[in-house]
Amino acid sequence: MGIIITTIIGIPFGVTSIPDNFRPFSAPSAPHFFAFDFKGIVTGPAGKFSLAVLGQFFVIFFTFLFTDLFDTIGTLLGVAEQGNLKDSKGGVLNAKGALMADAVGTVAGACLGTSTVTSFVESSSGVAAGARTGLASVCTAILFLLSLFLSPLFFLIPSAATAPALIFVGYLMMKSVTAINFDDPTEGIPAFITIMTMPFSYSISKGIMWGIISYVVAKCAGRKSKDIPLVTWILCVIFLADIIFEALK
Repeated sequence: MGIIITTIIGIPFGVTSIPDNFRPFSAPSAPHFFAFDFKGIVTGPAGKFSLAVLGQFFVIFFTFLFTDLFDTIGTLLGVAEQGNLKDSKGGVLNAKGALMADAVGTVAGACLGTSTVTSFVESSSGVAAGARTGLASVCTAILFLLSLFLSPLFFLIPSAATAPALIFVGYLMMKSVTAINFDDPTEGIPAFITIMTMPFSYSISKGIMWGIISYVVAKCAGRKSKDIPLVTWILCVIFLADIIFEALK
């Protein structure tokens, strides 16, 4: 309702623009089935094998890997917290199945020529409305399929119209902040950095990256390095290497 009302209000203010000869229905564009080109992975401009080009490919490969991975993990944690879908240790229930579904969707979407098919944090609004099983996602998928034939209508919606929904999603996720132990600076400061980095960088993965780095720094500064899991150490080193590489480019 918020998106619809905002879109309508935007018409007299010029935020919502209606093109001439507007028609709400249209046939969807032809998909790009398996339109891959792997030649540029190993060959340079001269068409010969280039180790530098191959190295650049793997840098991009791992960048996308960790971006998608941590975007998904951040979304799963937020949705699981909202839906009370965690076990006694705070882990996400059926996390393996959720990550597998996300991975399959990512690969299938790439094969069909779409943008990355992944979990979205807006799912928490559905969970707040009572969604607890995959049936809600099936319903969403059917509606997205129908929207292919209503794309001219949906293209009218300005980006500003998504603000009401995103504000509500943010409200739902911020309720989890009350569970953070802010009395311990080694816990509270990394959490604060994570929360603040996400909106300013417009990236969940960037927030998690700086949160992990600051967590390691804070624990070491507080002489609590034994509380840092091995995986967190490894991720911290990888993220620092990524930051250094970006600075040197």
